Amino acid sequence: MNTSSKSNKLLGFIVSNLLVLVIIGVNRLLHVEKNGVMVYSQFVILPILIGIISAWFWRDLHLKTKTIIGYSLINSLLAIALSYIFLGEGVICLIIVSPLILVFVITGAFIGKMMFRKKNQTINVSIVSLLLMVFVVDSISDHQYENMVSDEIVINAPPSKIWKNVVAFDKIKQPNKYWLFKIGMPSPMQTTVTGYKYGAGRKCIFSNGYTFDEKIVAFDVNKNLTFDIVGQPQDPEIMGHIDINRGQFLLKDNGNGTTTLIGNSWYNLRVFPIWYYDVWAESITRNVHLRVMDHIKKLSEQ
Repeated sequence: MNTSSKSNKLLGFIVSNLLVLVIIGVNRLLHVEKNGVMVYSQFVILPILIGIISAWFWRDLHLKTKTIIGYSLINSLLAIALSYIFLGEGVICLIIVSPLILVFVITGAFIGKMMFRKKNQTINVSIVSLLLMVFVVDSISDHQYENMVSDEIVINAPPSKIWKNVVAFDKIKQPNKYWLFKIGMPSPMQTTVTGYKYGAGRKCIFSNGYTFDEKIVAFDVNKNLTFDIVGQPQDPEIMGHIDINRGQFLLKDNGNGTTTLIGNSWYNLRVFPIWYYDVWAESITRNVHLRVMDHIKKLSEQ
């Protein structure tokens, strides 16, 4: 590979990522994003743009399919590293987003290869302009999405014995089972309460010390504990991309000495596309539920 080819190869990595980083930086500087929402264009349009720009620099290198995929992997890792350094994204968040970035960087690289196979000397302005237009329109548009996740377990104890453990419980000592918790995502550890009554304050404390401040809005003894989230931590990981609005525990007496405990959570997702991120949000919420509910089951059955 001659000096010119090496230079074009490197420019494909450097220019594409720096240009997209500048676009995101300007977007944030101008506060174009509404309410901190991260739109789908950031994870779809911009990675495609990275691939297309890179393909323009690589257009004379006659790259094979495997090489394009390999280079796109490097490009994706570079984009993820820059997001960590300059955009303040957390490691867990970047692990979650990495498959999405990789898929669309590869897609963009192959789109670019088709665009420039006739050795055009300039980027196809119409396609790139369209992508940028979609990005801008998507950034200034309203994005709202709310979901509820529900889980249940059966506990071998009556509601009267379970209730106090539902309202508040001591530190969870069981090791984490969920793989994201194992690699560092904060997991629920303990809840405290200022009083066993309607309107009382409640705190859910996570493994890294982060605390969710809650207010009890339904206190039907042995049946229904519902609480609104009145304060939640903001960090580079999942929190900041999702707003937890309300939590609930329902106890259903099965009439045979057992109780069905139902855990519900309502949240607003602030990161898009929904079809990708809500899969993660549901999985994380479900495993928060199950960790807490398994602990309540253990305490109640002793």
